[in-house]
Amino acid sequence: MSSIRVWAAGQAGGALAPTTFDPGPLPDDGVEIAVEHCGLCHSDLSMLDNEWGRSQYPFVPGHEVVGRVAALGRDTHGLAVGQRVGLGWLSGCCLHCGSCTQGDHHLCRTVEETIVGRHGGFAESVRAHWRWVTPLPDGVAGSEAGPLFCGGITVFSPLVELGIRPTDRVGVVGIGGLGHLAVQFARAWGCEVTAFTSTEAKADEARAMGAHEVIASYDDAALKRAAGRFDLIIVTVNATLPWKRYVAALAPRGRLHFVGAVLEPVPVTAFSLIGGQRSISGSPTGSPATIATMLDFCARHDIVAQTEHFPVDRVNDAIQHLRDGKARYRVVVDIGSAA
Repeated sequence: MSSIRVWAAGQAGGALAPTTFDPGPLPDDGVEIAVEHCGLCHSDLSMLDNEWGRSQYPFVPGHEVVGRVAALGRDTHGLAVGQRVGLGWLSGCCLHCGSCTQGDHHLCRTVEETIVGRHGGFAESVRAHWRWVTPLPDGVAGSEAGPLFCGGITVFSPLVELGIRPTDRVGVVGIGGLGHLAVQFARAWGCEVTAFTSTEAKADEARAMGAHEVIASYDDAALKRAAGRFDLIIVTVNATLPWKRYVAALAPRGRLHFVGAVLEPVPVTAFSLIGGQRSISGSPTGSPATIATMLDFCARHDIVAQTEHFPVDRVNDAIQHLRDGKARYRVVVDIGSAA
């Protein structure tokens, strides 16, 4: 392919418009994916607006890609042309550092991000290193799978990495794009699940997704009653909350774990951690192996993202829909002709 059609913004916060670029020869270790669907994530908005100071323009969003393998470099493995696959936040790594050789490819110091310094998945096709391209198992619908490659793995990985047990009590803060998947995962994992939400209207939806209980995020009395209860609280929001109450809600050896990009400092005293041997941590996405495990888990337990679809010619409407906080709960842009 000599040129690829993409939907790009020419400046920070700008509207996306179709254009083309020449990607050059496909690297020997590269895979070209013909994009069928691509999720729209809040990280795409942050990059579009250059909130993190890392964006380059023209900027092509999209890091929740589902499509079919269109071409393979000569040094690729485990993939076939025509195979349905997905691609998430990361697109490459060195494969030889300590993190990579131990299976923690997502922690590689030279990891390549799909929409940082390169064009993302709002395109006819997108490229990545073969190690980060994951086949979809039977039972996972391609039209709905995109959000699993960012939102899904972000909340699934902590269950694996932190050794969460079916007997644990898990709290999920924020029932949105990440949180609604975290509730489903934790329930299918066998845990007792509590949803924390600031939106009363989401209480019934959270229960339908698997939450055993719902607590208002800012209800001081309810948070106080929950003291000493949770083995894990996953924070999926980027808002400031009464963090002292959430730390106090942890059981001995409990963990407050951040996957949402809370921008303000989280105040905590050493004694609030020392007494119960509690901890605070965070994590990014997951490794390729954990992504594959998550997809199998989704197929086994019929876990799907709740999505809203927009055709690619309405991509700017999709962005505004997400920007206005109206998404329930993940937005997917349909790009290719395949269903």
